[in-house]
Amino acid sequence: MLPKCHYVRLKVRARRCANMRRMTEVGRASRRDGAAGLMGPIRACSVALFGPAVYRGLTGKPSVALTFDDGPSESTPRLLETLARHGAAATFFMTGANAARLPGVACAVRSAGHEIGNHSYSHSAFCFRSAGFIRAELEQAQRVIALTTGVEPRLFRPPFGTRWFGSRVARRLNLTEVLWTVMGRDWRLNAGQVVARVVARAAAGGIVCLHDGRELNPNPDIRATLEAVDRLIPLLRDRGFQFETVSQLCLMN
Repeated sequence: MLPKCHYVRLKVRARRCANMRRMTEVGRASRRDGAAGLMGPIRACSVALFGPAVYRGLTGKPSVALTFDDGPSESTPRLLETLARHGAAATFFMTGANAARLPGVACAVRSAGHEIGNHSYSHSAFCFRSAGFIRAELEQAQRVIALTTGVEPRLFRPPFGTRWFGSRVARRLNLTEVLWTVMGRDWRLNAGQVVARVVARAAAGGIVCLHDGRELNPNPDIRATLEAVDRLIPLLRDRGFQFETVSQLCLMN
């Protein structure tokens, strides 16, 4: 029979071992899948470690939110045309560097009536970064996006969806962290595969993550995204879904 103090030490050691195993899983995922692979092991305990985040909206109404990361890009105007043709609202998580490079396109997103969020300035993964680095990324993006669009974002999505301890600084900047319910993987899959993936996972309150850019690459090829969106909107409407911004879906306004 061990003294009580030994049981306490064993529990502490077990907890440390569990944390080490968790971090090992994160490292393995990052090496295997890149930064996007971190979502699996991190998301399981992300609320406790990194603070609250929005993964879905209200489930009591048949609405979904289309969201687009990594823009603006040279192809964003074509996406805006598609959304306008279908009368669908969306939320664009912009990188500050791309907004600075294409201020007219960034402004066009706002003029079209869509919601704008912060996706960092340089699209650097936040894992293993300091709180100071993360704050600087968010603040610089806030300044550039506000300057180019006239709107100061109230939503934030971390690059690659990776959450880290310093991500809590977003709350001090009055930013609500938004992740997703459905990842379209439109940077990798063809349009048909993206459509099938999203339709199969769509549910009331769902937040769909797509991309109108490819990180900071100029002239990115987003043809799969454009075709997928053009096909997705009528398919989801036929299933009874409406399209709202993230703030509308979550009643943030």
